[in-house]
Amino acid sequence: MEVFPSQGWGSSSPTCCSVGGCRPPPTLAAVRRSAGLAAVYTTSSWFAPTVSPRRQLTARRHLSSQSVRKPVWVERREAVSPPFPWQQRKIRGAESRADFKGGDFLQVFNATKELANTAAYQSVRIFSVSLIQAEQELEDLAQVDLQWAKPTSENLGHGIFTYMSAVCWLFGRYLYDTLQYPIGLISSSWAGTPIEAWSSGRSLRACGVLTRGLIQSDFVTGPSKYSVLWNAMIHPLHNMTLKGVIWYQGESNVNFNRDLYNCTFPALIEDWRQTFHRGSQGQTERFFPFGFVQLSSYLSATSDDTFPQIRWHQTADFGYVPNARMPSTFMAVAMDLCDRKSPFGSIHPRDKQTVAYRLHLGARAVAYGEKLIFQGPLPENMELLADKGLLNLTYSLEIQVQRQHNIFEISCCSDHQCKWLPAPLDTVSAQSLALNVRSCRGTPAALRYAWATWPCEYKQCPLYHPGSALPAPPFVAFLTDLRPGAHRRLAE
Repeated sequence: MEVFPSQGWGSSSPTCCSVGGCRPPPTLAAVRRSAGLAAVYTTSSWFAPTVSPRRQLTARRHLSSQSVRKPVWVERREAVSPPFPWQQRKIRGAESRADFKGGDFLQVFNATKELANTAAYQSVRIFSVSLIQAEQELEDLAQVDLQWAKPTSENLGHGIFTYMSAVCWLFGRYLYDTLQYPIGLISSSWAGTPIEAWSSGRSLRACGVLTRGLIQSDFVTGPSKYSVLWNAMIHPLHNMTLKGVIWYQGESNVNFNRDLYNCTFPALIEDWRQTFHRGSQGQTERFFPFGFVQLSSYLSATSDDTFPQIRWHQTADFGYVPNARMPSTFMAVAMDLCDRKSPFGSIHPRDKQTVAYRLHLGARAVAYGEKLIFQGPLPENMELLADKGLLNLTYSLEIQVQRQHNIFEISCCSDHQCKWLPAPLDTVSAQSLALNVRSCRGTPAALRYAWATWPCEYKQCPLYHPGSALPAPPFVAFLTDLRPGAHRRLAE
């Protein structure tokens, strides 16, 4: 589709034409909620979801002297929870706007410098959706926090990122550094919310989720009703033409429907794709790129594996993306970005720059077709050498190994009982490693890597790709059908 704006950025009433004819002028409701959605017709947008359901939309705009191509990125972001009780935001009222989303950019390393570094990004535009709930799908946004605007320290959040997600802004900034053409960023997010609040009833029913009652979880501090944020903060945007989506969420499902996340997340992606494709009359690609952040680390009083399970389910139990259930997706691994000294708690690591950088690599590869490495080494084959007590792993990329005990574990079974035992590194080469499994006196049943809530210290996990410094993702692989001397392919 070609769009011909009557004015430049921020036009409140662009004249838009497509192959099928001219679009009608925006509705009164669209103008009332801001010049924003009118401006969306002249720009492409990224919509970005994140980790405390704060959502972000990113719009990409291609400019020439005469026309603008209008793909839109959608990023779903779960925003971070506010650090202090008094920062809890009420749903309505201008007075409360600065109270809730504030804190996100405070939770960023070098926040003052990052907020001041906006002069070079005046071709980027930002837009922020208000925190609203609705019992039914809305066609228009009821409120906006920030109309389309240039990035400044003030409108990024009055010095504390009140309106915009830090990850969304940094992601868009990295993209602009590479693409060098205007980008639009739309933030739509709410802290401490589960995936069910951002999912339509259709996608939840497809996974057998009962949508009656309230969502009960220790990590849920925001809305606890099914679909209310999809209805109010995502569905009103479905007529936009999207380039893609980025998403950062998961903590709020650690103790709620965790075992269904391997269905609810792929189902949400599929439902969003269908909805935006149809709503844009086919202008949004049917399988537009969808990126997400795998959960970071968390200092927990318990030693359960709920966080590792969510990380695994975020990939639909493949351990990597894209895969057969999640085509055209990309992932930023964040388990090595832990932050013991974060004044906001370890669940809020402050290195948002690395998160955004890793995400933007995936976007460049999957959305824009660049030939670059955008994910860490994946195990491709393994071979059990029982006579030597070794298990060999061959990786998809060159590996850089920092020796660390106990991060590889093998499930050893005997007398119908299995136990996870350390499998320390034995030997390492450029693209393979051998694990010592002599401690297993029974039958090796499975192997797992980095299967812990806090698997390593900051950027100190054992395996990285040396050129890109991207970490290997966590995985679990079952070995019960692996005979001594036999090979098994792990990643397709």
